[in-house]
Amino acid sequence: MLFSSITFLFMFLPVVLAVYYIVPYKAKNIVLLAASLFFYAWGEPVYVVLMILSILFNYFCGRDIHSYADDPARAKRSVAFAVVVNLLILGFFKYYGFLLDTVNAVLPTDIPYRELPLPVGISFYTFQAMSYILDVYRKNAKPQKNILNFALYISMFPQLIAGPIVRYADIEEQLRRRKISAVKFGQGAMLFITGLAKKTVIANTAGAVFEEIADIPTGSLSALTAWLGVFSYAFQIYYDFSGYSDMALGLGKMFGFEFRKNFDYPYISRSATEFWRRWHISLGTWFREYVYIPLGGSRCAVSRNIFNIMVVWMLTGMWHGAAWNFIAWGVYYGIIIVMEKYVWGASLENMPGIVQHIYAGVIVLAGWVFFFSPSLGYSLRYLLAMVGGGAGLADAQGAFILYTHWLLYLLAVVGASAFGISLVRRFIRLFRSTAARMAVSSVIYMGIFLISVAFLVTDTFNPFLYFRF
Repeated sequence: MLFSSITFLFMFLPVVLAVYYIVPYKAKNIVLLAASLFFYAWGEPVYVVLMILSILFNYFCGRDIHSYADDPARAKRSVAFAVVVNLLILGFFKYYGFLLDTVNAVLPTDIPYRELPLPVGISFYTFQAMSYILDVYRKNAKPQKNILNFALYISMFPQLIAGPIVRYADIEEQLRRRKISAVKFGQGAMLFITGLAKKTVIANTAGAVFEEIADIPTGSLSALTAWLGVFSYAFQIYYDFSGYSDMALGLGKMFGFEFRKNFDYPYISRSATEFWRRWHISLGTWFREYVYIPLGGSRCAVSRNIFNIMVVWMLTGMWHGAAWNFIAWGVYYGIIIVMEKYVWGASLENMPGIVQHIYAGVIVLAGWVFFFSPSLGYSLRYLLAMVGGGAGLADAQGAFILYTHWLLYLLAVVGASAFGISLVRRFIRLFRSTAARMAVSSVIYMGIFLISVAFLVTDTFNPFLYFRF
């Protein structure tokens, strides 16, 4: 079930909200847990069993680790066991096919296997479960005694299938007590509507343009068309994922939860390093807290720090997908970030701001080519087309796409910075009274919601890109 679907917007969500607000406070977690399991089972009726098993396993592992608080050696063995089992489950469903394909390609073997569909959201809820295990081991959080509350933490539908990755230490207290109010509900509703518009109006439209360009052989792509394809994908993945994150944060507020933001206008960055401080913040935070710092972080020799960075980025690439292009994408960013830190970072900071923005834009857009390509060979051919190695610098097709979609690109550029939302806020502040501002805000957001629904009803192209990760 997608957030951007008629079923979710007009059936599932209204019913869940109504029941949630009617029942006594003590029953709210039970209602939300039941709704979350139903939400997941709607699209994954078999794999909901896998999720329940993951919940039970990690719940008892957390209790087990805590019971060895005075015996560090046994606690370490227990946490190692829990982490290894979680990674093995994730690895089996996500990587075993990739591993066997690689073995069959390298060795004179033909090992058959049955391709299993990837359980939606397994990367996200597995990382959340491991954050719980590790936080309990580090004594940054107390073990959850109420198994229903723990199950809610793992399965909560607002951020279940595409994040953000919520660390247990950040939400531990909210599982027991949280503030529920009309003001918070209204803030959540506005954030949800903003995310819905990002998804249905911009991401889906940009995605349709990208799919059209991606169907063209790379040898027939002019540089103009190739760049438009990369721009379209960059806008699609940003508005798709940040839109989903906004909807998740908004839904969380509507149910009384506060999740940390997952995006902070990444396309205004001046370097790759800054970009990854602003993009998918929860994933970067997870890898920093549970991989980079335990490896030694930056408080070590330069050679060791470079090793730590490359390990984190190879794992980041593998997290996104079981394919060599994702590993290449991770290595690409690892190398760029190492170079920014140790080679040209200081020089870059002394350059004019516009040069820094152009540099970051080129780095990020080139990275997206590795990300969306079906193979490494395709990515190299596409990059060649971007510099005129396909069908020249420009052609009529590229000019037509630019002419027919210039408004889309303009809206996407404006929305990718704080400028767009600041315009809306300035307009609302023109009205002096609080009542008038509330009325104007309601009209604006209701209009945005209706436009989003209109796009949703008339558009058949409505995927969530990050579901496959």
